[in-house]
Amino acid sequence: MNERGLLIVLSGPSGVGKGTVRQALFAQEDTKFEYSISVTTRKPREGERDGVDYFFKTREEFEEMIENNKLLEWAEYVGNYYGTPVDYVEKTLQEGKDVFLEIEVQGALQVRKAFPEGLFIFLAPPSLAELKNRIVTRGTETEALIENRMKAAKEEIELMDAYDYVVENDSIELACEKIKAIVLAEHLRRDRVAPRYKKMLEVE
Repeated sequence: MNERGLLIVLSGPSGVGKGTVRQALFAQEDTKFEYSISVTTRKPREGERDGVDYFFKTREEFEEMIENNKLLEWAEYVGNYYGTPVDYVEKTLQEGKDVFLEIEVQGALQVRKAFPEGLFIFLAPPSLAELKNRIVTRGTETEALIENRMKAAKEEIELMDAYDYVVENDSIELACEKIKAIVLAEHLRRDRVAPRYKKMLEVE
């Protein structure tokens, strides 16, 4: 029987670089995580592909998923819905694979209630000034939306206490190394390893 996989939740304020860090992490050959693609009603950004970066849905389709309990978590953020499809996550964990979620803070708090045994990592900006610079540099947001995102970011940083670990995204490469170290350490926790040894002793 496989050891149940870990649910790894990477979250943090909008613009902190969650997607960039996740892509860099998954580009590394030794990364063995299964990426759980989120569902969203927001329009695709340039270069984003349906079924690869997100599952892009209409509001009607998304609301149908909510009604049918097909989402592990969902949230409405700056006018759009985001959510995590539950069936894929549970099936993959049972297969002994680690599932990696990259989601907004509201969604992460919902997952914490549903999956308290998950591993929750908060990706933090080096400073608020740097966070604003990253959002502005995207070139996809209006001034009003940038201010909304900054206000939301300050509120989200205050929710850091709900997480197990905090990784500062000052360098993408360093952030990836820290995340991998955290996951390795979690797999070696006594409460995860001990049952395997107890079964071994029973066999003797």
